[in-house]
Amino acid sequence: MTGHQEVDLGALEHALRAEVDGEIRFDPGSRGAYATDGSNYRQVPLGVVVPRTVEAGARAVAVCSRFGAPLLSRGGGTSLGGQCTNEAVVVDWTKYCHRLLSVDREARTCVVEPGIVLDELNRQLASYGLMFGPKPSTHSHCALGGMIGNNSCGASAQAYGKTVDNVRGLEVLTYGGVRFWAGPTDQAQFEQIMAEGGGQARLYQALKDLAGRHLAEIRTGYPKIPRRVSGYNLDSLLPENGFDIARTLVGSEGTLVTVLHAELELVEVPAAEALLVLGFDDIYQAADAVPDLLKHSRPTQLEAIDGRMAQLMREEHAYLDSLESLPEGDSWLLVQFTGDTKDEADAQAMELLRSLGRGEDDPRVALSDDPPREQEMLKAREAGLGVTAR
Repeated sequence: MTGHQEVDLGALEHALRAEVDGEIRFDPGSRGAYATDGSNYRQVPLGVVVPRTVEAGARAVAVCSRFGAPLLSRGGGTSLGGQCTNEAVVVDWTKYCHRLLSVDREARTCVVEPGIVLDELNRQLASYGLMFGPKPSTHSHCALGGMIGNNSCGASAQAYGKTVDNVRGLEVLTYGGVRFWAGPTDQAQFEQIMAEGGGQARLYQALKDLAGRHLAEIRTGYPKIPRRVSGYNLDSLLPENGFDIARTLVGSEGTLVTVLHAELELVEVPAAEALLVLGFDDIYQAADAVPDLLKHSRPTQLEAIDGRMAQLMREEHAYLDSLESLPEGDSWLLVQFTGDTKDEADAQAMELLRSLGRGEDDPRVALSDDPPREQEMLKAREAGLGVTAR
């Protein structure tokens, strides 16, 4: 891609204003506002485009491509590794491109635009009794496009996996202008794409060749761990994984394509929940307890809070009520169970306590099946993201 030093910014801004239905912001204030995300990184963008429609966003990609301008899609700006900052034209999808377009209750799927925030999506899905399973601690403001970009997982990954495990298909646009719906590709579909020719055929053939050349390395080199979210998902190209181009693109941080629409797989909203909090002397003891805990239970959420995080929260006077709701200890495991009834959820928590040799009256144990109190406890974990990042 052409370096931005060679981009005629005046002409680029003029073309974007002429051709794109959206807010075109090249002023210093807007560029400064978009120079940061949830990380400690700072990079001033070339300019900002806030498209009013997905089609306008696609048009902005075409204009940037014509000028050789670097491009960066941005959702909620919650990235901790600087992924939402770059010396590029930043496309902010969250202001206008945030619609839930359709829901299939029977298939448990929905189609969304990339700027929709996770909590808002789940609020709209609640009437169907459905939700999107992965839930990062930034769920109140992270966008689905960003979750797809960095393959988010969050506390509920224990039950629902990562974003990649919950994506059915993606409509994507390459920097070169190739636009298509991607997903799992059987042999008949692959042959049809090849017969049609064009940019999509060239891409699919190149990916097929890449997977074929490195088949053994991909099969043996990708660790089978639940929260592997780094690197490109080349294992999704394997024949046994359905040559799934959508899942290959999840986690690619906007380096390969721009996501225009996503078809998501949904899960049932649990009828009842119970949250068990276990206190430990330090984070190492808490970590050591996890294998035994998972041997005896199947929680829907499993997260940890360590003493350092709690200390920083006290120094920042952040969410002190949440900290006070935790049991005795210097580090904690938060273990959530779900069931069809409150009794069923509670029974799973009590069974785990018995297997760990602890009782409900242990000062290092807190058990709640009261949703408001559960949320108060979980806020301590979610607040930790902000206090430790800075």
